[in-house]
Amino acid sequence: MEIALAPETLARWQFGITTVYHFLFVPLTISLAALVAGLQAAWVRTNKEKYLRATKFWGKLFLINIAMGVVTGILQEFQFGMNWSDYSRFVGDVFGAPLAFEALIAFFFESTFIGLWIFGWDKLPQKIHLACIWMVAIGTVLSAYFILAANSWMQHPVGYRINEEAGRAELTDFWQVLTQNTAVAQFFHTITAAFLTGAAFMVGIAAYHLLRRKHIPVMRTSLRLGLVTMVVSGLLVVVSGDRLAKIMYDQQPMKMAAAEALWDTEGPAPFSLFAIGDVDRGHNRVAIEVPGVLSFLAHDNFSDPVPGINDTNEAMQEKYGPGDYRPNIPVAYWSFRWMIGFGMVSFGLGVIGLWLTRKRRWLSERLRTGEDEVPRLALTKDGELGPKLTTWYWRAAVLTLGFPLIASSWGWIFTEMGRQPWVVYGVLPTSSAVSPSVSQGEVITSMTVYTLLYAALAVIEVKLLVKYVKAGPPELTEADLNPPTRIGGDDTDPDRPMAFSY
Repeated sequence: MEIALAPETLARWQFGITTVYHFLFVPLTISLAALVAGLQAAWVRTNKEKYLRATKFWGKLFLINIAMGVVTGILQEFQFGMNWSDYSRFVGDVFGAPLAFEALIAFFFESTFIGLWIFGWDKLPQKIHLACIWMVAIGTVLSAYFILAANSWMQHPVGYRINEEAGRAELTDFWQVLTQNTAVAQFFHTITAAFLTGAAFMVGIAAYHLLRRKHIPVMRTSLRLGLVTMVVSGLLVVVSGDRLAKIMYDQQPMKMAAAEALWDTEGPAPFSLFAIGDVDRGHNRVAIEVPGVLSFLAHDNFSDPVPGINDTNEAMQEKYGPGDYRPNIPVAYWSFRWMIGFGMVSFGLGVIGLWLTRKRRWLSERLRTGEDEVPRLALTKDGELGPKLTTWYWRAAVLTLGFPLIASSWGWIFTEMGRQPWVVYGVLPTSSAVSPSVSQGEVITSMTVYTLLYAALAVIEVKLLVKYVKAGPPELTEADLNPPTRIGGDDTDPDRPMAFSY
């Protein structure tokens, strides 16, 4: 009971709750910004109304999401100062640099150009207005890179030295922090997962409307864009995940051994399909494994040994001194599997959907449909799914629209908990990072307040999203179809509608 309510444990719970909740908005913000920019570019290029309606519909959902993301992200800053003052003091010189660049460059792009995009519909020429949303999309990606570079430094600290007198880490090579292999691999894995998330969100909502035969031209376009993005990003998630795992086997062998419940070093090492372990005795009571596959995933061959939990723990005790360097093994093992499982279900649904809705040349003439009709789900060139299976595909797309979000959340839980007991791997233990002057009661109070606040925000977020999703794409006005050709707008009518009047 004492350990469960210790300030360190409570501070970690608070960090986990607030960070996972904040990250629900991040992948959607990154991916929807780029997808909306792509739809608007298609409208500027083709002048087709369905692209403009899709831009306004998905743009509205993007704005709701980014607003919530900014609000929840601000609390992260307070949390570092309140619960993790020793951590902030130790890493401030290193951690501050990427965070400063994130604020000065990336957030500047996002906040400036999103304002121009929101209020510039009837005041900016088409191409300048389009450039604004692309700048927002670039800003979200830059923001992600600087944040992930900072987190990667905690996973694999480089470009620093320890000032023994001051008792803190000091930055010596900022470029090395930005370009180390952990940061690059983690960035590509996170960004591709973000696009998988946005694509599943888009496909699920498009399926909801197509199931009800509403807003068909816009939702056909959205479905196609979402399915292509799901398949491409899903493939890239697998490739980038494999690269990141290989780096982790080299830099954090304990984390990956825990992810596979591999207790003793083995070569060839098996890949675990299912395991029930005995943590105290350091072995598995039940294990279903595929021989050699873990060696291949770690080393690109089927025979090289992979270090196990027990051997790695002994090696770390020799290097860092007495102690237990194992993370929570069941959490690491199952979070790794939930991450892969939920992500791959969405990828599989995207592959099936892309095949079932493939283009006309792959279908017999009787199965082809026009832009104002719901696409037939064709199983073969001459055969389509029955009505029940067709309905169930649309329902499956709706029910799984949040699966990549769940996968991302489990992925971060695995990433952060898998490196314990370190907050900065091999340098700063978590127990030395908490604020020494914050009491148990203060942490409980702040965690309760944050949790209740986030619960209220979640209700608001869901209600807003459901309201605007059900309403569907807006009807276009004459002003929408005839945008200005010069900055400031062409219409001098003082009663013209506001720019942000979706």
